[in-house]
Amino acid sequence: MSEKKHVFVVGMDDFNRAKLERLPQAAECEFHAALDFADIRNVDAFDMGDLLERAAARIQRAGVPVDAIVSFYDFPGTVMVPLLAERFGVPGPSLEAVLKCEHKYWSRLEQRKVIPEHIPRFQAFDPHDEEAWSKLGMLPPFWIKPIKSFRSFLAFQINDERQFRSVMPICREKGGFIGAPFAWLMQRSGAPPEIAEMPESFVAESPIGGWQCTLEGYSYNGQVNVYGVVDSVTEQDGSSFSRYEYPSSLPLEIQHRMMDLARLAVQQTGLDNSPFNAEFYYDQTGDQVWLLEINPRISQAHSDIFEKVHGISHHSVMVDLALGRKPRPMERNGEFNVAAHFMFRTHESGRVRRVPSAEAVTRLKTRQPGTEVKIPVRPGQHLKDLQGQDMYSFEIANVFIGGRDRADLLDKYDEALSVLQFDIEKDTEAVIT
Repeated sequence: MSEKKHVFVVGMDDFNRAKLERLPQAAECEFHAALDFADIRNVDAFDMGDLLERAAARIQRAGVPVDAIVSFYDFPGTVMVPLLAERFGVPGPSLEAVLKCEHKYWSRLEQRKVIPEHIPRFQAFDPHDEEAWSKLGMLPPFWIKPIKSFRSFLAFQINDERQFRSVMPICREKGGFIGAPFAWLMQRSGAPPEIAEMPESFVAESPIGGWQCTLEGYSYNGQVNVYGVVDSVTEQDGSSFSRYEYPSSLPLEIQHRMMDLARLAVQQTGLDNSPFNAEFYYDQTGDQVWLLEINPRISQAHSDIFEKVHGISHHSVMVDLALGRKPRPMERNGEFNVAAHFMFRTHESGRVRRVPSAEAVTRLKTRQPGTEVKIPVRPGQHLKDLQGQDMYSFEIANVFIGGRDRADLLDKYDEALSVLQFDIEKDTEAVIT
């Protein structure tokens, strides 16, 4: 029997470990934590130098050959993969290519070279600059967001100068949480000085919208492939996601247009031997496709719905690439025709007093075979202490449901809402005004 391959994960958690252990590759692989989820989420600060050394030391202490290094989490997971892969001599994308995806301004500059008609107007600015508004030269409405963030953290829709100025204090106060360690990394990355040393830490973009979806794909030896398209369905006000639904209901002709644009944009960054997910909008009014962003990783938020439809999660693609192999096809061998990842949200801040009991979760899973539930909050926790939230709501539960069709999914979701009860003592103010 050949020796096992050893795959190290930056940001290991129980949910994703279970997905990894159910892969066909699990027969030949052992999965180890280079860092745990708790090392990269809900932390007071990101010390990149310390995180890298801790991960390297843990990998070395395992005392086994290193065959692959992966992460399915955004910052700092994605940026650590190329650095650790280079240190241990295993396959992986280049740091420069990953940063060209992660740095929202640099990525737009690269995209403008190949798909200029499919990206919004954009301009970088410094929230510490008192004249930032007048220097922008963009008419509202527009969106602002940090040059590096995740899950829409510090992303605001701006409708006028008053609103812009009202959110600048929070941008200045909290922008450094991810921005400072990311800037540290940029300055040591070999990126061009005009990018690595730019004082601007936020970017403004003209609004784009429409039917939103995410392409899951990979680049292997310079060839870009897309293997799945997921619909991203927002709440009625459009500010927060309500569910990810797979497979997409978008017409195939539009999906193929998005795939062509994704290939051009990914190849322009130089991202190779890496998974990616690319977020797009289709504006039906103008028959226009817009690229929102490219992330150099799988979206672990989609892993369960891929497993329900394909029989295996797209962790399979990530692992094959990290081992230096062309990913095996994602065939339709799952239990369900469609699947969705639903997000329970509240739009009012407060303290969690009660979460659904284990008995309630078990009751739901008994009624709905295949349904999975994640509850990221705990009694006594204040919602404002949650990290990585968008600026308009708090995500308090994740429910993964498979079904015959969309109507079946929505019926099961309604049942889940009635079974999974939360008690939150609300604050007086809303999330954002």
